Amino acid sequence: MLEGMKKGKGVEALEVFKKSHKLVLDVYRITKEFPTGEKFGLITQMRRASTSIPANLIEGSERAGRLEYRRFVSIAKGSAGELKYYFLLAKDLGYISVEDYLPFRDQLDEVGKMLSGLVKSLSTAKE
Repeated sequence: MLEGMKKGKGVEALEVFKKSHKLVLDVYRITKEFPTGEKFGLITQMRRASTSIPANLIEGSERAGRLEYRRFVSIAKGSAGELKYYFLLAKDLGYISVEDYLPFRDQLDEVGKMLSGLVKSLSTAKE
């Protein structure tokens, strides 16, 4: 899980970072289509939750040790869960179709599993 970082490439080399960054870009694209009345509501919440995932990965990697990094990865995982709910809500409100919702749900499931794996690897790795 931490191979890219061991080679000195930084957190941006991790697949979970790449996938979470792509998720942010996808969230920004799809929320452009939401009603303008959601500009300061659901759009803002979805964008903040999505950006929190890769931002916490980078911030945590810059911290003093693995325990702190693990805490930030856990925060990122929480943000992924929050975003998963916002997508369900957007679908149920009719802002996105089921066809648009399902790939996002799958993307979030995959990122969530990867974040869990990263937490586990940070828990078992030595300082």
